[in-house]
Amino acid sequence: MTQTVLVLGPTGRFGRNAAIAFENAGWQVRRFNRKTDNLETAARGVDVIVQAWNPVYSKWNAQVLKMQPAVHKAALANDATVIIPGNVYVFGEQTTAPWSPNTPHRAANLLGAIRIKMEQSYRDAGVKTIVLRAGDYLDTEPSGNWFDKIMAPSLRKGALTFPGKPNIKRAYAFLPDLARAAVLLAEQRDTLDRFEDICFEGYTLTAQQMARSIATARGHDVKVKEMAWWPLRLVWPFMPDMKHIFEMRYIWNTEHFLDGTRFDALVPDFEPTEKSDAFRQATEFVALPKRAAPKLTQAQA
Repeated sequence: MTQTVLVLGPTGRFGRNAAIAFENAGWQVRRFNRKTDNLETAARGVDVIVQAWNPVYSKWNAQVLKMQPAVHKAALANDATVIIPGNVYVFGEQTTAPWSPNTPHRAANLLGAIRIKMEQSYRDAGVKTIVLRAGDYLDTEPSGNWFDKIMAPSLRKGALTFPGKPNIKRAYAFLPDLARAAVLLAEQRDTLDRFEDICFEGYTLTAQQMARSIATARGHDVKVKEMAWWPLRLVWPFMPDMKHIFEMRYIWNTEHFLDGTRFDALVPDFEPTEKSDAFRQATEFVALPKRAAPKLTQAQA
């Protein structure tokens, strides 16, 4: 029997990749259009709802929590499982890694507090839920994340621009892998607890290790270049999201990595994309550095 998934936010980073992964696995995929579709109608008869709606930072406080009750209602009406792409904001600045499903959610900043309440709303509503938690995303095309907007463009000059401490470990997730993981968990939904918080380990890398993987992928040297934050302060008055970007700056200077024990137990045969291949795909949009033409010797001239 064909299984059906409704993807909310199908043009966003996680939503787009999830829709592709579910299609590749043989599911019927409904891509929700917020301008033309009705959620109650679109969700009718679905097995899974991917909740990938994610407004810009400046609208989180006004919109994120208000979005959820309609999804709760649609899921409960159809006994559907909701998959939420969880982030690491919930843990807060002072929480020691590794971060796992058992790590307390202690975030005191606004964005972290909103995410805590958002996830908790599904538990409180009794919705069958899988929170698939991952670190920073690596996409296969420019999609407006830190990697493709800030870190990768300087690769055309042989540099990886890093916004934080280059020697600390951080968590990253290659989106096609994360989306495949979502499908595999969705196919086990009937054997899972009603509310599951599952960490996807992904890649744990320092900036230097990332630079080496990118160098292998692209075939040229890559050095780590520290990002200057002061230009962002200059544009703060003109960009509503900027205060939230600074609010989350700590995440670049806080060592963190995810404990994937639960995921590994559920999907023991999962094969992640090899790091250099993932970074090859994630940086294909950046032109290779121009190589200087060799100088002719006097004998060659």
